[in-house]
Amino acid sequence: MTSFWESYFTLFEERSDLLLQSFWEHLQLSLISLLIAVAIAIPIAILLTRYTRYSEFVIGIAAVLQTIPSLALLGFLVLFVGIGITPAIVALTAYALLPILRNTYTGIKEVDPALIEAAKGMGMNGRKRLLKVELPLAMPTVMAGIRTSMVLIVGTATLAALVGGGGLGQIIMLGIQRTSNEYILFGALPAALLALFFDFILRFTERRTKKKGAGSYKPIMAVVVLALLIVLVPPTVNAVRGVGQADIVIGGKMGPEPPILANMYKHLIEQKTDLEVEVIAPLGTTSVNFNALEVDDIAIYPEFTGTVLADLLNIEDFSYDERESYEQARDGIFEETGDILLEPMGFQNTYALAMPRDLAEELEVETISDLAPYANELDVGFTFEFADREDGYGGFEEVYGFEFDNVTTIDVSTRYQAISNGSIQLSDVFSTDPQIVEYDMVVLEDDGTLFPPYQAAPLVSGFAMNQYPELEDILNQLAGVGNEDEISELNYRVDINDEDPADVAREFLQEKGLLNQ
Repeated sequence: MTSFWESYFTLFEERSDLLLQSFWEHLQLSLISLLIAVAIAIPIAILLTRYTRYSEFVIGIAAVLQTIPSLALLGFLVLFVGIGITPAIVALTAYALLPILRNTYTGIKEVDPALIEAAKGMGMNGRKRLLKVELPLAMPTVMAGIRTSMVLIVGTATLAALVGGGGLGQIIMLGIQRTSNEYILFGALPAALLALFFDFILRFTERRTKKKGAGSYKPIMAVVVLALLIVLVPPTVNAVRGVGQADIVIGGKMGPEPPILANMYKHLIEQKTDLEVEVIAPLGTTSVNFNALEVDDIAIYPEFTGTVLADLLNIEDFSYDERESYEQARDGIFEETGDILLEPMGFQNTYALAMPRDLAEELEVETISDLAPYANELDVGFTFEFADREDGYGGFEEVYGFEFDNVTTIDVSTRYQAISNGSIQLSDVFSTDPQIVEYDMVVLEDDGTLFPPYQAAPLVSGFAMNQYPELEDILNQLAGVGNEDEISELNYRVDINDEDPADVAREFLQEKGLLNQ
């Protein structure tokens, strides 16, 4: 435990700049979402108290919005509003509406009717009754709803990193990806403290409002003004400075490899052109990156031929010859979407099955077929995507003629941790994973040819290629470059040694003579 905290404080000293930036992004994201939710929910709730026959229907819609899985909603929103902070704000606002809407409605409706009648007797019109009587008396209930929404927003905002929205979630995702508890706590602890801080501020504001007397909204207005300053000033400064005006945006999936490849593209493009290039990676799953490409929020991202065929084109009958599968993917995606899959690099990052070396030697297992006698004994963990793929466990029995009795589906980021602590003994991996060496694992030979070729290649949107046709020649310089061992070493440097993907990519290109020193 002592070594954990030593590592944590070392991380704090070394990456305080990352923490500060991510914390500020998280703060802005949370405040924007809360302000919008309040601006929408409170007026609607007030209207519903006047038109009660619609209340159940409207509150029911807000409840339905809150039941939609956050990851699904974020991925869906990318198609309509692109990547970045916008889909995150839309999703967070949707989740925050219900507590504010329901509490405001309930608080106003529960005001003693005798007080309303007294206000009418004093000659107050509807607006004055609302501002002087109903809202002040309902304020504790309203503030409770706002505090609940704030906690929901701060916690859910960690998922914004999956769509390029930034925030503390990018540190947490990095920790999950690297199976680093220090990184996870590095992002999670500030998020928890931020939620507690917001709750304290809102409680303090409520008490000050009570102290000032009914009808005084000065403490609330002061908090709103401060929140607006936090939200509006930095974007205005950035706009004046021209921040975030890149000509080309390159995406990349989770893991160390996509950011490295994306930065290779960036270095080559900026060396050969005057274009300004921005890398947003990691940017979530295949669907998030592809949807972002389709709405032109990104121009390029590294994709794999097998993923294009199986996931993007839903082709089950594909060639296992490297060149044929690439051409099938290239021609298919161009015909389907107009996007261009450029020439692949020289390495395969295909699926594989791996197990600890000592267990493989004990069982004398070298190929996947050798696992058949132990199918009912091994504890197997397959990632969610692999378990559902036809070129994964979905087509395993048809190719190898057996299946495993004890299979657990796990997140891609936890499989090596599960291997290391003995929870599972066999898992799917990628052939260039740095953890294969770190955890001393054996990759079993795919003797039944279940896994198709997975060659990395730049997938460029048709719009970007038409706008910048020089991209084809520039990025095709990477054709045939790199092998599995070289890429595994690059991944190890980023994932295990915590080196910057941009620096690792630059040094690799310089070694290959593709980038000037």
